[in-house]
Amino acid sequence: TTRSPLTVDPALLNRVELLSDTQFVYLMLTPVRVLLGAMPICPLVATFQMSLHADNIISSDAAAECVGFENYVGMLTGQTNALLPRPFLDLSTPLTSAVSVTVLFTGIAVGVETILGLGMALVLDKRLRGRRWVRVALILPWAVPIVIQGMIYYLIFTPGVGFAVDPLQSLGLISGAPLADSWSSLVIVIAADIWKQSAFMTLLILAGLQSIDRDLYNVAKVTGASKLQEFWTITFPLVLPTLLIALLFRTIAALKVYGTVVTVTNCNTLPTLTCLVVTTWNANRYASAATIAFIMAAVIAIALIGYLW
Repeated sequence: TTRSPLTVDPALLNRVELLSDTQFVYLMLTPVRVLLGAMPICPLVATFQMSLHADNIISSDAAAECVGFENYVGMLTGQTNALLPRPFLDLSTPLTSAVSVTVLFTGIAVGVETILGLGMALVLDKRLRGRRWVRVALILPWAVPIVIQGMIYYLIFTPGVGFAVDPLQSLGLISGAPLADSWSSLVIVIAADIWKQSAFMTLLILAGLQSIDRDLYNVAKVTGASKLQEFWTITFPLVLPTLLIALLFRTIAALKVYGTVVTVTNCNTLPTLTCLVVTTWNANRYASAATIAFIMAAVIAIALIGYLW
């Protein structure tokens, strides 16, 4: 008999049946993993190729403008800072340097969001009256679009319009227009991000908490364990994988922050890495923008590997 073109080789089926559950899961996920892995390769290769050229790569003689890794050397050593809208790395003026601003924003915002998210998740994990409505209230800030969120904080801290300017000025915490000052703008943008993203951390951590077997807490109560002992021996170790995943998502998003900065203040007052990429590209320094973007992608990759490790 002739075999149909759609007939599967019995030997292949037998081989699949011999796979373990883990191996079978990886086999089923292979097409998705290949697709998701291949999608960013083309943009990364194109960005890296552009970064190896001079800034006039778009010109007709772009083929003769290959400069190798000079853009990376100049960027990391600060030689090209004078040519950029804002310095890439300059520790002497941290709030005008894209790297230092991004690191400060990421470290403070993600750290506070993690602490608040864990605390709120621990409270919502208890059986409280009205817990469902509290969860809905937590989701609302996260559901607000970034543009609207930015405009809210812009209006709040605009002199003559916002209600927060006069009280803060009377306390001596700010002077003049806070959104025109780098330090004040950084604090306001961090506050805006915490207001929005703490709910995201809470929901992810809460999902991890509710997956913990409640019988473990019953055993702890029988043995006379305190609440602090329950947290350190049961809650924290079992919620740690979920907590690390939440940290991974928020760290990657914070390193790429752009919308909140643009809508609350501007990229000139508070330059982040993404802001520097956009402003450098708009200044027609295409290779420099590609260099910054590729360095940024490498930093995110290092952070990802660190969390996975």
